[in-house]
Amino acid sequence: MKPSLQLKFTQQLALTPQLQQSIRLLQLSTIELNQELEQALADNPLLERLDEPLLHGVSIAPNGGLDGQARLREDDAEAAGSAAGASDRLESGPAGSAAEGAEAAGEEGGGWDDPGALGEWSGTSSRGEEGEGDERDYPQLAGAGLSLREHLTQQLAATQCTVRDRALVQLLIDALDDDGLLESTLAEVGAMLPADLDVAPEELATALRLLQSFDPPGIGARDLRECLLLQLEHGEAAAERSAEVVRAARTIVDQHLASLAEKDFARLRRSLRCDEDTLREAHALIRALNPKPGASFAGDATAYVVPDVIVRRTRAGWQVSLNPDVMPKLRINDMYARILRRNRGANPGLSGQLQEARWLIKNVQQRFDTILRVAQAIVDRQRAFLSHGAVAMRPLVLREIADVLGLHESTVSRVTTQKYMLTPSGVFELKYFFGSHVATDSGGAASSTAIRALIKQLVAAEDASQPLSDGQIAALLGKQGFVVARRTVAKYRESLRIPPVTQRRSL
Repeated sequence: MKPSLQLKFTQQLALTPQLQQSIRLLQLSTIELNQELEQALADNPLLERLDEPLLHGVSIAPNGGLDGQARLREDDAEAAGSAAGASDRLESGPAGSAAEGAEAAGEEGGGWDDPGALGEWSGTSSRGEEGEGDERDYPQLAGAGLSLREHLTQQLAATQCTVRDRALVQLLIDALDDDGLLESTLAEVGAMLPADLDVAPEELATALRLLQSFDPPGIGARDLRECLLLQLEHGEAAAERSAEVVRAARTIVDQHLASLAEKDFARLRRSLRCDEDTLREAHALIRALNPKPGASFAGDATAYVVPDVIVRRTRAGWQVSLNPDVMPKLRINDMYARILRRNRGANPGLSGQLQEARWLIKNVQQRFDTILRVAQAIVDRQRAFLSHGAVAMRPLVLREIADVLGLHESTVSRVTTQKYMLTPSGVFELKYFFGSHVATDSGGAASSTAIRALIKQLVAAEDASQPLSDGQIAALLGKQGFVVARRTVAKYRESLRIPPVTQRRSL
């Protein structure tokens, strides 16, 4: 084949940098948007921000329901001690060290001024005046609590034991997981130690018994059974019960945990040879125990999501407004702008950064305008939900909102992802208001969200001794006019984290 030149005409959609930035900002969450703006402020000297950035979500809304309340968690991991460090302690004794807690003060965004003539944008909503005196909202200081390792190490320091036993207990403390359980066997722990230390298995067993006597009860257990038995032996909950109830609870935990998980109370009564009242109290005692005794010392702090829009009832109906606490206040730096006006074309680099800053301000404004339009369109179609709750949710798909607003369906999908709405019922993600269609006897359609709410109501009102099966729930929904198959009920029940009928049965 000979090389040759050809002319070919094709049509191709080219996304300009400004359009690419607009799409990227639209799909970012509130925290991701603030991170993007902080990077832009660091790279562009012509751009400045007048308010304080919202680094972590702090809820300004009342708690919503299980479906409505959204949370973000920050992961905080603690490094475990190594076997080499443990062997050093065995030879030279423990080195005491205490970690001091630090406190962090949370800050909120500042006030809002009128937008200037030089590309400044601060949103359109206004904030109410804050109260004076004791009713003013002051930032709350969050103290950093002790970790599980530090809590156990302090107890070990106050315990009278030999240096060798102290080092072995410290080694076991380092081997605990975040729940306070010992995943490794004593043989595996002993294999990590150098052979010349000559640590006998009996020494490790003695160190483990010493660790299991520490607070909280159940610490250092190797499985669920041992954890619950330790709490029944050392915990305060068992001390308040009668000896017969505690003895029944120990027998259940030691021998019949599988029957308890299956809620087979008839078999438990036959095995324990006790009456129903004793079994009921033993069951309540076991439910009061903590299967993860070290979880309360974990460093995970719950940070509540800040809503992007707020819904209020007015005389004109349900109205949506942007939350001013999440709207950044950006503007062009006055000094650089005056220099560029006096010396046009003198510095192409600064001129390019000026254009980028204006693009960013415009795209941020367009992002919030689009969120407000989509949120108002959702509220206009879900007024019954706002007035009557989840059972009144109507079917809604992305295409319906896109057709009304003249947007692409993918744009609506970006707007409703990780964007939240504050309603009188709680904080909900915008995607929560969209649901598939479920047919009714009358030929109409109901939202799958409304079906889930009805299933939750039926389960909440059921007889605990005779809970409803998925087939019975489907039959009850059919009497109300909703055509729902049993497998669909099972799928919705699992999405609501409702256990099956065998696990919902109680005495």
